[in-house]
Amino acid sequence: MAQLSAHEVRHFNAEPIETVDYMLDIDYLGDGIRGHRLDVLTPRGVQNREHPLPVYVYFHGGGWTSGDKLPLTKYCASQAAGGMVVVNVNYRMAGQFHMKHMLHDGNAALAWVRSHIADFGGDPHGVVLAGDSAGGQIASLLAAMTNRPELAEHYDLVSAISRSGLKGVVLHCGAVDFSVIFERGFIMGRGFIRMLLPSRGKGVSLVRASRWLSPIEWIDRDFAPVLVTTSERDFFYRANLNYVAELRSHGVHVDTVIFEGARRNTEHTWQQNYRYPESQEVYRNVQQFVHRVSNARV
Repeated sequence: MAQLSAHEVRHFNAEPIETVDYMLDIDYLGDGIRGHRLDVLTPRGVQNREHPLPVYVYFHGGGWTSGDKLPLTKYCASQAAGGMVVVNVNYRMAGQFHMKHMLHDGNAALAWVRSHIADFGGDPHGVVLAGDSAGGQIASLLAAMTNRPELAEHYDLVSAISRSGLKGVVLHCGAVDFSVIFERGFIMGRGFIRMLLPSRGKGVSLVRASRWLSPIEWIDRDFAPVLVTTSERDFFYRANLNYVAELRSHGVHVDTVIFEGARRNTEHTWQQNYRYPESQEVYRNVQQFVHRVSNARV
């Protein structure tokens, strides 16, 4: 969950994909801060297509305290090359800000997508939300808000995307079940919950407050189809299995890519590293999932 070094960023983004067009650092709120920038990546020549492409909106991980869209450029380009318009989003992070700010930023990015993505050849009514680790939690909560107005009301926002326009959700090692944080010996302490709350959670029950942070609490039968990728080497492995089980108990369609611990290239958020064959397997599944749920014409 630490910030990547410059060397790691170069490693993750080596050998740029040249069949993709890159529109970088678009200011989606117009205030000039880095936390309100996004990139749009498209297959080359997408504007000449007769039919718009599905839109894949991605939120980076980093434990809510660090991270940036930059290391995800190659990952996002890989998905764009598979026939979709990809939006790679930054958001303000914990420390100075808390969960409400992150969700407002994510929702503002979706409002920008709704208003502008057609200009890039994307379908504003064919959106898939995605993210890794903390970004997966953000994507999951934004997805839940499309049909759980009480969740949106709790964060004082109105969802910028309709449930009919949300076609699916893709989660890589997502922080989707906060109950694991309360278990003895878990890698993350309760301080991670406090930092996501106003006033660091002073004077509130962390168990009660965590319900508003934990995506598993907001699943119902109307939740969008989901693709979950994880492995036994992921410290959110059991959280992801719990999430999959809860989705299925509500009759939600869910696909999975789950690797055994013997696959060494599957540490937490390994999907960012395009060099791994396990990552390439995930990418194939992502592209198949996105095109299937969006009924895209490729």
